[in-house]
Amino acid sequence: MPWWTVPENFSAPMVVLIEEDQEEHIFGPADKYLRCIEEHSHTLIQLEGWFTATGQTRVTVVGPPRARQWLLDMIWSMGSQDSYRQVRGLEMLQRVRRKPLTKEDLATSSNVQPDTGDLSLASRMGGTISLIVPQALPSPLVGCF
Repeated sequence: MPWWTVPENFSAPMVVLIEEDQEEHIFGPADKYLRCIEEHSHTLIQLEGWFTATGQTRVTVVGPPRARQWLLDMIWSMGSQDSYRQVRGLEMLQRVRRKPLTKEDLATSSNVQPDTGDLSLASRMGGTISLIVPQALPSPLVGCF
């Protein structure tokens, strides 16, 4: 059964605020990679610019819970202060741009909130994620064109 025909995939959408430059880094200029990321993650993603001093973007994701968790983990990893997690987040971004996520990919996603393990809590969180991209990492990322 296609994921978009399952009502549970549309309940409790994941919502997170990111900086505009983070949006461009993840989804590309003019959201060039948005459709590709949606297709490869089996999700629907809505990007809304918010009028704030720092120019934040509200990212709303619906789809299978594991796919939402995987994308949240990617975003949080990219915004982490820990360089290992940053690299991991960028690798995840490259993966979702290159090819559809597999069950193995989704199973290896770490839990963003290890103390709760509750995706519904994580999906209701509203917080700014700061993206710090190490200079030594390759750019631009390859993937959908």
